[in-house]
Amino acid sequence: MKGITLIKAISTSVAGLLAFSVSAPAQAPELALLEGLQKGQWTLKARGSTKPGKKVCLGDPGILLQIQHSQTNCSRYVIQDTPNSVRVSYKCGSSDHGVTTIKRESSSLVQIQSQGIENNAPFSFSVEGRRTGSC
Repeated sequence: MKGITLIKAISTSVAGLLAFSVSAPAQAPELALLEGLQKGQWTLKARGSTKPGKKVCLGDPGILLQIQHSQTNCSRYVIQDTPNSVRVSYKCGSSDHGVTTIKRESSSLVQIQSQGIENNAPFSFSVEGRRTGSC
């Protein structure tokens, strides 16, 4: 009888410890460079171009990592993360992927270089991202 009581007590203690040891899923770490960028309207313009550029509302700065695959849910792998430079590889589905490097010049000016594959075709571009106002 004492053995069964002891086993119940140990089982209860172990169950209690396991209940407290279960943790929530880890959150993806924020990238240092993206955290420091100002929110608002940004213009993405090819370097040296006279065209007006593409306007984006930067609420989530992570959109700058996947400009070519902006409407796709992709998995990301951080290659480099410093306060002034970030390099990320990403994969979208079975065939689309890319690598993006962002260099921060200030909280309202970045240089972005990206290359990869979209719809079985290669892409490569370099743009300047500049905060141009509010959204």
